[in-house]
Amino acid sequence: MRNYFLLFIIFLSSACSEGNKKQVENEAASKRPNIIYIMADDHAEQAISAYGHPVSQLAPTPNIDRIAAEGALFENNFCTNSICGPSRAVVLTGKFSHVNGFRMNGERFNGDQQTFPKLLQQAGYKTGIVGKWHLAGYPQGFDYWNILTDQGNYYNPDFLKVDTSTNQVDTTRIHGYATDIITEEALQFLKNAEGSNQPFMLMIHHKAPHRNWMPALRHVNKYDSVEFPLPETYFTDHAGSLGSKEQQQTIYQDMYEGHDLKMTKEKGSPELAHNPWTTDFERMTPEQRRQWDEAYQAKNDSFHEANLSGRALAEWKGQRYLHEYLATIAAVDEGVGKVLDYLEKNGLAENTIVVYTTDQGFYLGEKGWFDKRYMYEESLAMPLLMKYPNHIKPGSRIGALTQNLDFPETFLDYAGVAVPADMQGKSLKPLLENTMKDDNFRDAVYYHYYDYPAFHMVKKHYGVRTERYKLMHFYDDIDTWELYDLEEDPKEIHNQIDNPAYDAIEDRLRTTLDSLQQVYKVTKKEFEQAPKEKVERAYKQFEKLRGNTGTAYDPINDKDIKVGQ
Repeated sequence: MRNYFLLFIIFLSSACSEGNKKQVENEAASKRPNIIYIMADDHAEQAISAYGHPVSQLAPTPNIDRIAAEGALFENNFCTNSICGPSRAVVLTGKFSHVNGFRMNGERFNGDQQTFPKLLQQAGYKTGIVGKWHLAGYPQGFDYWNILTDQGNYYNPDFLKVDTSTNQVDTTRIHGYATDIITEEALQFLKNAEGSNQPFMLMIHHKAPHRNWMPALRHVNKYDSVEFPLPETYFTDHAGSLGSKEQQQTIYQDMYEGHDLKMTKEKGSPELAHNPWTTDFERMTPEQRRQWDEAYQAKNDSFHEANLSGRALAEWKGQRYLHEYLATIAAVDEGVGKVLDYLEKNGLAENTIVVYTTDQGFYLGEKGWFDKRYMYEESLAMPLLMKYPNHIKPGSRIGALTQNLDFPETFLDYAGVAVPADMQGKSLKPLLENTMKDDNFRDAVYYHYYDYPAFHMVKKHYGVRTERYKLMHFYDDIDTWELYDLEEDPKEIHNQIDNPAYDAIEDRLRTTLDSLQQVYKVTKKEFEQAPKEKVERAYKQFEKLRGNTGTAYDPINDKDIKVGQ
């Protein structure tokens, strides 16, 4: 009898011990933060009102600003390679483009490699991604995914996801507006994650405000009465910058009048002007297209009546671009508000890290440009806002030199997952929790852009940026260097590379650049030239598509010139 009693006591102790162990594990899991990573596409820092730029004060983003007000705003966050797919690959892997293998759009991301979603999934996180993927292949490391095909479309977009009944990937066209659909998909993921002992990590990837900037129908006239300030550098001659002279991303020379600016061929007609891509409008339903045409008819007719040309037409195009771009962001901001509200109403806000960022910076007319790609500030700088109650002090502003390279290390650090030694960034947690001073984080950032010859014809280049200075080398079919003093010349107009007063600074920057290339394992392969025939063929191809009905404004000679077809 005594032996049975002892066995019972041992069994009971073992059961209690195992129960306590599971309870401790569950409590530990519940304390690990949820992570919501919201990434817009091409959302310029200038278009987030928390950053205080003049344009954004006329087109505020109150919900995105909530993240900054309740957490931290990064003032010097930069990308490693300013283009969509490569930036996303860097965020997933914590490795530069030449290491993760995805240097430019058109290449294929190796999904078999190590990524932070895989590491979180292995550590017990429920992982999901909804929206834009744009890396070729299908996502790995996610318990749930529903992604746009390629770039996606604004209206009635096609999505890819796994049909659980057949385990096959199906394409489904969903009626509605892409930003709203992605937001609803995100909310559904959060609802499904409720009641689970698992922490979750959700990536919400919006298409907006990527070209061609199609606002939701409720926002198409949102800024019609607003006159936005055009940048001081809207008209520039690119003196001293050989790397800027042959690009094809100038608003008043290269934008498609129909596809991009929604201009019509003539008064009274809804037929679009120059529109080499048509699927964005053709996939609208008749009712959607009717509402769209009605919303644009009056303002397009007014344009035809004005009969603008030259400088006045170039300025009008800048205004129309800002109207389209900023109105497209309005739905993104609303979606962010819905996610934040859901977290608060369901008791999830306290234990959830919320991040808002984009894949790189973007031009809103600076140097006359739209798009990105360059290492100049507007393209290099990417907004980053992050909140985590009781860990990140509300209203914090972080001035350290940070990069998208640092995002995965940060998420793993907060999740209590060991950061792999081969990741090339650094956790932002010490900055966010004020255990490290900004000056001690990083002295310089490295950048490298590869996608040439390609759309917009921006030359290959690489460089280094410190707190005050920037050194860039444009190469391939040219060989030229640029050096800027960001304190004296924040708009990067005056190239100091031939100024003897900067010789010592240039020497230091070259030494830093060489050192970073060694640290990040940059090899000679990264500097290969494209065949001359390929470059010539690309220029001819893209020249045929250039922006408009035959003329564009030349600010140097103050006259209209013949372009395109």
